Amino acid sequence: MAKIFAVSARAVVARISDTPARALLRAGVSPNVVTAIGTLGVIAGSLVFAFTGNYLAGTIIVTLSAFTDLLDGAMARARGPAGKFGAFLDSTCDRIADGAVFGAVAWYLGYHDRPWGAAAAIVSLATGLVVSYAKARAEGLGFTANVGLIERAERLVLLGIGGLLSAFGITYGLDYALGVLAVLSIVTVFQRMATVYQQDRAAMAAAAAGKTES
Repeated sequence: MAKIFAVSARAVVARISDTPARALLRAGVSPNVVTAIGTLGVIAGSLVFAFTGNYLAGTIIVTLSAFTDLLDGAMARARGPAGKFGAFLDSTCDRIADGAVFGAVAWYLGYHDRPWGAAAAIVSLATGLVVSYAKARAEGLGFTANVGLIERAERLVLLGIGGLLSAFGITYGLDYALGVLAVLSIVTVFQRMATVYQQDRAAMAAAAAGKTES
């Protein structure tokens, strides 16, 4: 149910981002520029949170900046094929932004004697990187691993919910959200590993059957 909701939400946001995407293209703005600006915005929001502990400001800045991740994709689709560097830059900047966000959260919570929340942030960061890597590596080997309970969009949504809960008085709202996120991310890693394993077994069985028939 959560996955269906996330997919539907992405579709709605994608439609919303189409208009500004086309406007930016008409103004001569490159999707790569939007990617870079969005990443810098995420880093700035992360620093704001790390040094001020302002949950609401940090959440708003990161959320608005993360919107550019959808915006640059919409721009790339509207513009059409223009090389592969944009996709490479987008994926790389996503990893930089994730490191900034979860690193800032881990530092802040650890500094304020909330070790379990800090640990959950570190686990969420590490497993989030593995989730992305597993998909890329599977595709490089000729498999698919586009499965799992949680991907980058869901990670940011959960983190944002945790930040808002803390901003409105639930002291450990962020810690709880990070705990849920860490568990779901670990499950997603194993889901992707299991999916690739099954595809590999099926491919080997098919190859063996082909040799037997020949």
